[in-house]
Amino acid sequence: MNTLVMKYRQGVAWLSSLPGAAALAPLAVRLWLAPLFYASGRTKAGESFWVPSDLAVTLFEEEYRLPLLDSGLAAQLALLGETILPALLLVGLGTRFAAFGLLVMTLVIQLFVYPGYWMDHLPWMAGFLSLSLMGGGAISLDRVLEKTFFRISST
Repeated sequence: MNTLVMKYRQGVAWLSSLPGAAALAPLAVRLWLAPLFYASGRTKAGESFWVPSDLAVTLFEEEYRLPLLDSGLAAQLALLGETILPALLLVGLGTRFAAFGLLVMTLVIQLFVYPGYWMDHLPWMAGFLSLSLMGGGAISLDRVLEKTFFRISST
């Protein structure tokens, strides 16, 4: 058992020693999650880029049935949220805001639309929570703006 612990510690030390390892983790999470939600948002678009299709509205009326929201408004909000927030996430601009918005959206999906899909949604929620708490990382527009306009040192 002691050998296994030693191997684990050596592996962690090796991964931590890789140049830019800490910078790549948030980037990897952003590159993993953004396309999933963007693609979902684009399936909701109708003839116009920003207008939901009739099918999307029908899905919100008949299948999704969100409480307290008109199906047309819900379809519009989902289209906007799943188009704008992943785009922001992808480039790392307003990462905490975008990730938190997508975390809330995922929670709504989990609680009201597909409550049996925890195994699909938990990894997404973990990624969004991480980005909400830690930001977009060193490889993001957020970091460029922080360094340029706010003179915040990188850690």
